[in-house]
Amino acid sequence: MNKLQVDILGLSTSPHTNGAYALILYEVEGKRKLPIIIGGFEAQAIALKLENIKPPRPFTHDLFKNIADTYQLRVVEVVIDELHNETFYAKVICDQGGEVREIDARPSDAIAIAVRFEAPIFVSEDILNEAGIREEEKGEDEEPAAAESQSAPGPASEAPLSLDDLQKKLEEAINNEEYEEAARLRDEISRLKTKP
Repeated sequence: MNKLQVDILGLSTSPHTNGAYALILYEVEGKRKLPIIIGGFEAQAIALKLENIKPPRPFTHDLFKNIADTYQLRVVEVVIDELHNETFYAKVICDQGGEVREIDARPSDAIAIAVRFEAPIFVSEDILNEAGIREEEKGEDEEPAAAESQSAPGPASEAPLSLDDLQKKLEEAINNEEYEEAARLRDEISRLKTKP
């Protein structure tokens, strides 16, 4: 199997699936992107780690990392290697004392684990050929998802808040384990930081 390294471009709400997110992966040495629809919990687990936000209690993926570290289990890489009926399949490749094992996983869980171990993420070339979107092309999901996430109603969009106020609200949401609100606030902070 030929595999190509990918990295995480970002997360956005999915306009077609209620409560789901689109995780966008991009080809490190190419021009293709791969959107994968994932659940809200997994999206939050990935986003919080990417933003280096530590929740007050460990998520399941953090618990896996803690157990793996305790038993000297190292995640070598994650490979998204199959696509059947619009469902992606992945493997977490682990090493323990020189013994390599492949563990089946959902791509969202595999990626949430990969970001915690700083392990590389790969996609089979066949999957990128079949489901990848060239950078020049406009995917059907990309523009509506971006438009929806920018115009999503919420407390922060009712009255403009300063960056400091948003940061405080983000910390409160994390401390109260309101991760959906934390993800929304994180997106709002990102938009404010990128405004000219």
